[in-house]
Amino acid sequence: MKVIQITDIHLVPDGKLLFGEDPVTRFRHCIAHVNEHHPDADLCVITGDLTHDGDEASYRILADCLKELKLPVRLLLGNHDERPVFRSVFPHMPADDHGFIQGVHDAGDTRLVFLDTKEPGTHEGRLCADRLAWLDRMLSEAGERSVYLFSHHPPFELDLPSMDWIRLREEADLRTLVKQHGNVRYMFSGHVHRPSGGTWYGTPFATVPGTNHQHALDFALTGPATTSMEPPAYAVLSLRDAGVVVHYHAFMDRSQQFPYYG
Repeated sequence: MKVIQITDIHLVPDGKLLFGEDPVTRFRHCIAHVNEHHPDADLCVITGDLTHDGDEASYRILADCLKELKLPVRLLLGNHDERPVFRSVFPHMPADDHGFIQGVHDAGDTRLVFLDTKEPGTHEGRLCADRLAWLDRMLSEAGERSVYLFSHHPPFELDLPSMDWIRLREEADLRTLVKQHGNVRYMFSGHVHRPSGGTWYGTPFATVPGTNHQHALDFALTGPATTSMEPPAYAVLSLRDAGVVVHYHAFMDRSQQFPYYG
């Protein structure tokens, strides 16, 4: 199964800039690049921070942009999103019984699980009792399927002080469920605006750059967190029986290329 993961698009109303760039224009470039290079993908997942301020105008721009995307898409919420406004513009996006934007996508022996980690009034991620109970059921129903977990907030420290303090708070609860069911093969998150990867108590994970701006790779953080205008990218995920391959496609890269004949 081939999945495109896009994250942290931070759309703003038309004509406005964010950190000196136009996130809408950049997102449209991203969609065009995906359409050109990965039309064979099975699904596109956008893991949150769909807008910068959670306003209706930006969600309507998102809806208009997605008309150009040739792939089916699933949308997750991030800390910059507003659930009621999102649901008013995207009423058909799957939600659970409590109104959280959560769902699954099954394909053969594979199950993708999409988590809603948005908590009003804070930028940190949360999984309340209702959301944890839902996840418990989804993992239980998956049985022997290979599960791939998508969320906005990663539940673990990445040695990035600027982002670690607003990660998912229910790390221990999530770990309990992952260990109990034993079928989560990989975890994919957004939020940190950086490419990173590793393992979390034995479960592999990956995070993805944003499409407009990044967070500087600052391990000390002696001052304020710094926004970086490093090249934007999205992830190309190849989910196989033998394992997982993650590529980062820098869709605005204009580096000179040279043929190589060995």
